[in-house]
Amino acid sequence: MRIRATLMAGICAGAFAVPAYAQDVTGDSEESGIAEETTNERIIIVTAQRQAQSLQEVPIAVSAFDSEALEAQQIENASDLQLTLPNVSFTKSNFTSSSFTIRGIGDLCVGVSCDSATAIHLNSAPLFGTRLFETEYFDLERVEVLRGPQGTLFGRNATSGVVNVVTAKPDLSGFSAAADFEYGNFNSIKAKAMVNLPIGESIGLRVAGFWLDRDGYTENLFDGNDIDDREMYAVRGSLRFEPGPDTTIDLMGYYFEEDDNRMRIQKQLCQRDPTGVLGCLNNRLDFDKTNSNSTFTGTLGSSEFLAINGIPATFGLNSLYGPDAYANFNEPADFRKVNTQFTPEYFADELQLQAHIEHSFGDIQLGITGTYQETSVDSRQDYNNGVGEIPNAALAFGTLNTFADPLAVGPVVASYFQPIVDALFDGTNLCVSDTNLDNTGAYEGSRVCTPNGTQFDRSNQENESYSVEAIISSDFDGPINFLVGGIYANSKVLENSYYVNAFAIDYITGVLGSFTSLGAGLEPSYLGTSFFRNNTRDFELESYGIFGEVYFDITDRLKFTGGLRYNDDSKSITARSTLASFLNPYSNNGDPFDSPFVGSYDADPGTAGNQLVQERSVSFNEITGRAVIDYEISPDNHVYVSYSRGYKSGGINPPLQPIFEVSDSFGSESIDAFEIGSKNSFLDGNLQFNATAFYYKYKDLQLSRIIARTSVNDTIDANIWGLEFETILRPDYNWLVNMNLSFLNAEVAGDQFFSNPRDPGGGDPDAVIIKDITNGALCAVTGAGANAFVSAVNGGLGLQGPSAFPSDGGIASNGAFSICSVLDAQATAIGAAFGGVEVLSPGVEVNLKGNKLPQAPEMKASAGVQYTAEFGNGMTLVPRFDIAFTGEQYGNVFNGRVNRIAPFVQANAQIQLNSSEQNWYVRAFVQNIFDSDSVTGLYVTDASSGLFTNVFTLDPRRYGVAIGAKF
Repeated sequence: MRIRATLMAGICAGAFAVPAYAQDVTGDSEESGIAEETTNERIIIVTAQRQAQSLQEVPIAVSAFDSEALEAQQIENASDLQLTLPNVSFTKSNFTSSSFTIRGIGDLCVGVSCDSATAIHLNSAPLFGTRLFETEYFDLERVEVLRGPQGTLFGRNATSGVVNVVTAKPDLSGFSAAADFEYGNFNSIKAKAMVNLPIGESIGLRVAGFWLDRDGYTENLFDGNDIDDREMYAVRGSLRFEPGPDTTIDLMGYYFEEDDNRMRIQKQLCQRDPTGVLGCLNNRLDFDKTNSNSTFTGTLGSSEFLAINGIPATFGLNSLYGPDAYANFNEPADFRKVNTQFTPEYFADELQLQAHIEHSFGDIQLGITGTYQETSVDSRQDYNNGVGEIPNAALAFGTLNTFADPLAVGPVVASYFQPIVDALFDGTNLCVSDTNLDNTGAYEGSRVCTPNGTQFDRSNQENESYSVEAIISSDFDGPINFLVGGIYANSKVLENSYYVNAFAIDYITGVLGSFTSLGAGLEPSYLGTSFFRNNTRDFELESYGIFGEVYFDITDRLKFTGGLRYNDDSKSITARSTLASFLNPYSNNGDPFDSPFVGSYDADPGTAGNQLVQERSVSFNEITGRAVIDYEISPDNHVYVSYSRGYKSGGINPPLQPIFEVSDSFGSESIDAFEIGSKNSFLDGNLQFNATAFYYKYKDLQLSRIIARTSVNDTIDANIWGLEFETILRPDYNWLVNMNLSFLNAEVAGDQFFSNPRDPGGGDPDAVIIKDITNGALCAVTGAGANAFVSAVNGGLGLQGPSAFPSDGGIASNGAFSICSVLDAQATAIGAAFGGVEVLSPGVEVNLKGNKLPQAPEMKASAGVQYTAEFGNGMTLVPRFDIAFTGEQYGNVFNGRVNRIAPFVQANAQIQLNSSEQNWYVRAFVQNIFDSDSVTGLYVTDASSGLFTNVFTLDPRRYGVAIGAKF
């Protein structure tokens, strides 16, 4: 039976773990993922077991999208995949990365030494730090998504699953070409093209690429411009050489580049804390700004902190008990509107080179794949997405100018303060240190000047990786076959930094440095670095694995698969974190680390002596595997039961500034996964129904939290179970319907105690939450006399006693500004007089048992319907509608209303007119029909940033038209 419509191609292949319908509209061979027709269905071929097999028969929960399915369901990038897959979610995350979550397990570990829970593969080879999640799909053979731990065959292990992107290969049978041009709202222009050229009888060349340029989705009210635009392109060249009937050699080169003002963070939300102790409260997420008195710039720049340190209070930019920088700021109550004077900057690129050779020695096949990869990303954005004020600017700047005036204080004293004026003021503008790799900033002449003194952060990374994998497999006629292989991978981070820059930081480092150097009789100096920088100078991963599987046909219908894998991972890292860490003379115009006073800086307090960097190394090894029983009830009905063990290596936590007590490293995680599945075809292929149930026992799941503007990682245990139902229905030849439904329960198992950064008091009404004015961190004082104790100590510091938080803030404790180390010392000295008190840093621990894991929607459902109208001249008109529902989930493991991510619905539609010869088409489309502001993820910043929440959303409504042709 001939299927005419281009849109019919592989619709079900994208919607289900076991797709059945696709069409060969490109003329490609079986390698395109499509085999011979059987009644009303076509068989999709996948490599989920590293061999070409029918997707409907492979005993793994796997979805496969061929190129036509991607087009039909408007799956343009990794984010779109989540709308059609059961128990799969995707979100961007805080540091130019993303999290692909499958069955409640995602990339919850943050840091350069973290492995991905969901492994991203290119033609079955692992990728490291890839930017594939932000590019557009083009000229692909298929995309495979394997759900569940892949403990035997893939890459370096993957505890949640694998996304395998399979590129289209050259076709040696003849010349072909295709092109597509699209125009849509936001002045979006996208073009794709492909040329396939045989060279003789044994060589073929294929070149493909895409280009995208559109205006921004977000309006910047500060200047009226649109930001969050896209300008990107990619090109891929592939060469296939078949020197003989038993040998195939594939070579591929790929380059991607993006250079635009993409927003790394879509919006910041906060229930504003009027006390300034927390910054944001614990009950809900409002369109509001954090109270900046809670931030480390708000505390260190306050008149109270300076006075405690013997510096005139009039130097203070603010008072802890007065208005803060955002007191008069009006946060736009719209996800697509911001008010910022710093335009985002985003650059990313990636180079991929790959070679693959296959040779058949009769019943034995050998495959060798080598992959080389270079990636980089560099992003800058307004740290608070807002325009702040300096409450005490007139008094503070007047005081600074007085101290810089030789006539007022004498030339010696003035020489300590004039460099601050020269560096941070440019007429009516206030200047901020730029973000340079050599650590230079405003005091070295490298600065960014704006009317209000902006604040921004920078996240950048450069990677270089390669891997080599060899696989030997058999294809005997007997009941036993095997597959054995080995892989070696090496990945290096050549540079990784996270910066936070602000006028207040430059000002504070200058004022504190000048007074310190003046008091010590040293050369006029500031405290370097004049910005926060967490810098990984070098990271290397060396990994190898040896794996094998045996396939035993017990009977014609009963099959057994058993596999084992040995994993060995070694990691080493050189890093440091700096902020106002050592004196650096204003006269030093080079790297601050050339300062004569740098010897006072210690990057590694755990090692004797002062170290300029922290060096750590760890290694892990593990044996994993799987066992599967697969029974064929009939040729159209299969049932399987499997057990698999997955593993993900641990890593190294980065150094913190200031120093907090956290573990240097975190352990590997492991998962025991049990699964039962059934794959069925009924009514001569017109109905497919597949069901899967699974249970996971998770040990040491890696979770990230942010401390001192740096992500550190902890581990917890978890239990996960779920159900997945997938249906494809064809009522008659012209109709096609697909439906998905999944349920998920992912919970913390056992007693797991952690301090909630949003509520360090842990719900204790007798506790006092303390904002430490020396670093912006939080601690908690507990005990029946905590309030009286804090009041007594604060009186000696010139600080106010505890006060209550708003009644609707979700905080039972009182709060106060103080100094945690002073309170801790006084608790030992006089605490007994107040009935006994204890100072806990970072706060009171609460039991997380039973809490839901983050990014794990409890329910997902999707449906699509398509109709093919056929005309007498052979042309077809194909409308299609898709809708997807994602249920309630949480942004982090502490749950609660403030961390809840609301359910959302996304709907897409398109209609396509195809020519009678299938060589051209015209399409109109709309994505996100309801223009939903669908939030996919949350990231809570740390106490020193004011506990605001970064949110990540899907794109707004898009619509447009496209034309395409092929030859």
